[in-house]
Amino acid sequence: MDRLSKYRVYLILFCTMIVWGFNVTAVKVLVTNFMPVTMTAFRIFAAGVSVFIILFCFKKVRMLTKTEFRYIFFGGLLNVVAHHYFLSVGLTKTSASNGGLILGMGPLLTAILAALFLGNRFSVMRVIGILLGITGVSFIVLKGNSGINGISMGDVNVFVSVFAQAISFILIRKASSTLDPRLMTGYMLVIGSVFLFILGLFLEPGGIKSMAHGSIGMWVIFFASAIIATAIGHMIYNQAIGNVGAAESAIFLNLSPFFSLVGAAIFLGERIVMEQILGFIFILFGVLLGSGAFEEMRSNIKQKRAINLTKPSWPIGHKPCRENERKHG
Repeated sequence: MDRLSKYRVYLILFCTMIVWGFNVTAVKVLVTNFMPVTMTAFRIFAAGVSVFIILFCFKKVRMLTKTEFRYIFFGGLLNVVAHHYFLSVGLTKTSASNGGLILGMGPLLTAILAALFLGNRFSVMRVIGILLGITGVSFIVLKGNSGINGISMGDVNVFVSVFAQAISFILIRKASSTLDPRLMTGYMLVIGSVFLFILGLFLEPGGIKSMAHGSIGMWVIFFASAIIATAIGHMIYNQAIGNVGAAESAIFLNLSPFFSLVGAAIFLGERIVMEQILGFIFILFGVLLGSGAFEEMRSNIKQKRAINLTKPSWPIGHKPCRENERKHG
């Protein structure tokens, strides 16, 4: 992939994090009106169907090989089922500050796993970027809370959800060598939603009935979340993993907490304070360093300087004569 394309992917990832941040507010509204596990199963299923409709129009749908199915099956269990289930359970048993800090470990875990299983280079700059990102998330999630409480079972559940998602990113990266990441997204969402639906039948016996009492406004939010944030957002994100790498893409997840605050301020009337803005600045520098964009820009500058040094320099106002001009002039 050329440098211009990489920068374009980074910009698209940035915009996707804005959508995902705003989607947190949408999901908060949905879970207060529907039973969470059942609603999540229906939302993810709607997203998966939307992905297949979009890809069918572009003639990108095809059957999977056995190897691809294995990657997608386990990727769906980890990225959709385990991540969403353990996250929802964990956040009911721990504080917002603890949960937010643990979620901020996602890019670090992904980078470590990418270094172990994909052979990614784990440079000092990227480590600094990851740590800056976690620091920024800390500023955001600790604001307004009394501090970090002791480790609880909820903390363990949230960590399991983050770890499951990080492993799924590695599987997505491996499968993307033969399979379009967008098609992979559709399969993972549908497979994961089926398992979540089965879980919902046991955990929420009245979950399906609760879906019948939603207002028109709730259903508008439901489908906007399913199609725009989950379907299109995950298609873009998984495509980015295939293009620029799992660790590089995961760094951008640090932006989501800030944009979720912006969404809450716009739609729920919550207030953004200076500590949260400071956290966002840390996150931006973390993304710049952790994604490798800073190292790449520095490398580009060095290459341009090297090219300029190899070019011949002439005195001001003097132009080199052509060979025939030197002979006859």
